[in-house]
Amino acid sequence: MNTKLKILLASLMLSALIFGFLHLFTGTDYNFERLHVFLFNLCSGGTILLYYTEGEKRLSPRASVFLFLSVLYACLAFFKYYIPAMIISVILAVIVETVRIKKFSLFPEGFFQKDEPVHKKFHQASLLCLSMGLVISCMVILNNEYLKIITNMPKLKLDTFFLGFSFPLSLITFTVMFSFMQQVPNAIIRALKEFGFWTVNLGVIIFFLFILFEKLAPQVVVTTILCCTVIMIFYLYHKLGEKLQQKNFLTSGICFLLVTAVTGIAYIIVQITPYYSPEKYKWLLRLHAFASLYGWNLCGLAVICRFDDFPIKLHSIGIISLHWVTVIILAPIGNYYSPVAVITVLCYAFILYTILFSKEAVKI
Repeated sequence: MNTKLKILLASLMLSALIFGFLHLFTGTDYNFERLHVFLFNLCSGGTILLYYTEGEKRLSPRASVFLFLSVLYACLAFFKYYIPAMIISVILAVIVETVRIKKFSLFPEGFFQKDEPVHKKFHQASLLCLSMGLVISCMVILNNEYLKIITNMPKLKLDTFFLGFSFPLSLITFTVMFSFMQQVPNAIIRALKEFGFWTVNLGVIIFFLFILFEKLAPQVVVTTILCCTVIMIFYLYHKLGEKLQQKNFLTSGICFLLVTAVTGIAYIIVQITPYYSPEKYKWLLRLHAFASLYGWNLCGLAVICRFDDFPIKLHSIGIISLHWVTVIILAPIGNYYSPVAVITVLCYAFILYTILFSKEAVKI
């Protein structure tokens, strides 16, 4: 990935975090959360996904159009210009599908083929999830703002579905992890990999349905199963992952994912209790979101951006430790205190600079 593209993507990622704290510095009623999510997940994450899929040294014209339109879509959705936003979301979905079909096939038949490597299944699922998320978000806008066919589902709202753009990034990170696992002629290992693929994908879909229908107890069950699956994948990666420098950073990433799973389960459980109030436990939800976006997802995207550059400083204990302090401690506190928010942004900018632009080669 060339330097200009890395600067552009780093700027989008940094802007995403800044918008996450902007409510502390403005008195407006704008929902900056949308830009916070969109700029990281859809704009930068979606572009990196297409870049990785196409495998070109530079951003292709198709991916460049996606990047431009995704930023425009984020702005339109933020300012609630929904009709042009819907049109652009469909165009974005078509772009993603053309990339997916060229790389794989129109029908995702690879999902059901035993000889298809699991990392390729995750890769295609990531693209399919992104295009479906764009189409579904368009349908939600159409229903809520214009047709109003479904009106009795409080969770059927834009902000709920916007968070779904994080899932394609999770899948592409799993793609990278499984591609680094050694292929061993062991039926049990192959079965566990397949189990991991189907459980992650179907589990998230089922979990999302339970969110829409506000079924809290089933949410706990599904998230617990997903957490156990992540632990299993972590074990497989620890045992089968090739001894590459990227392994340390991806291991840190999956630990972030475990934090995301645990905090997600904890938040659902407190919702069941009579002591729950959204404001009282907002900190827990923010911790969950920060661990997901700027912890787990960033690890996968960083490895993709520097795929051909290793060895670099990415495995440094210092930068990984700073990453954890920034995401798990500073960011949640910064959500309430503006001075800490400024410190968080500065630390995050340093992390982005180090993992995206470091040129110093080191021994593994």
